[in-house]
Amino acid sequence: MCVYIPYNPIHLPCITSLRAFVKKIRMSGVWVFKNGVVRLVENPGAEPLDGNRQGSSSARRKVLIHVPSNEVITCYEDLESKLLSLGWERYYDDPDLLQFHKRSTVHLISLPRDFNKFKSIHMYDIVVKNRNMFEVRDM
Repeated sequence: MCVYIPYNPIHLPCITSLRAFVKKIRMSGVWVFKNGVVRLVENPGAEPLDGNRQGSSSARRKVLIHVPSNEVITCYEDLESKLLSLGWERYYDDPDLLQFHKRSTVHLISLPRDFNKFKSIHMYDIVVKNRNMFEVRDM
């Protein structure tokens, strides 16, 4: 018997229960199954499953770093200027999101309008789409 996640065809080894599977891989992190999506949470105590950091004051906070300038991104104005200099264009279609698109690719970066809702998942999205230009660090 294999586990199949709809819309994300990942086949996992045979397991008797999801709980048993999570225990087996806990040494390298925890795989979270939510809304048909599988993702690895490397430090399960640092950020709750919903990405909300409010209750975890002891956990280290993640920050987005612009590598060439070694600058911490503290607001969307700073981030937007860095992305525009890398060839990204701003989209204004959705009033609830800040969106950036790069003409030469199919990549789209979608961020919540409120910077306080800017979580590590958004940071890693930027890092993956701008290799060697950004990185995420623990603060």
